[in-house]
Amino acid sequence: MYDNIILNYSTYMSTLSVPLTPKLEEFINAQVKSGRAANKADVVRRALIAMTEEEAIQEILLAQKEIREGKGLKGDLRELIKLV
Repeated sequence: MYDNIILNYSTYMSTLSVPLTPKLEEFINAQVKSGRAANKADVVRRALIAMTEEEAIQEILLAQKEIREGKGLKGDLRELIKLV
């Protein structure tokens, strides 16, 4: 099954056709029917936002781990910028 998904980035909008399993389509429809989302596109936008937030969290956790392992940089910020 294909659904048109509209993504809104400021004033630019892109439409995607995404193949969905019946289970995913049921989930999306249930989210809309329950009022958790305004429409199908809203469900997909929220899922994408959640994925980007999860990715950011994982990057932060990795950076914290590297700092604990002594892999972080220390020193004058102006000098450190020159190393990057």
